[in-house]
Amino acid sequence: MAESGDPYPERALPTPAVDSNAQQPPVLTFEGKRYDLNSLPDEVKELVRGMQVADAQLRMHEDTLKVLAVGRQSMAMQLNEKLQQIAPLP
Repeated sequence: MAESGDPYPERALPTPAVDSNAQQPPVLTFEGKRYDLNSLPDEVKELVRGMQVADAQLRMHEDTLKVLAVGRQSMAMQLNEKLQQIAPLP
C-alpha cells in the first residue's frame, strides 16, 4: 500500500498477493477475496503476473531513486564545503 507522502499514489491500488506452499494450491488474495489461482483463466493469471512484475519494477525504481537522492545529498555537502573557501559575488 502507499505510504504517506508516496510520490506514486497509483501504488494505492490493490496489489494481488499469492500464497503458496508445497501442500496447498496457490491462493490469490485480491481486494479481501481469495481465489484458487490454478482454476483462474489464463488471461487472469497473466494479469496477476503482470501486476507482480509491475510491483517489482516499482520497488526497484523507488530504491534507485533513494540511492540517487543520497548521492545528490552527498554532492551538495561536498559542494557546500568547497564553496566555503571561495568568496561569493557581492
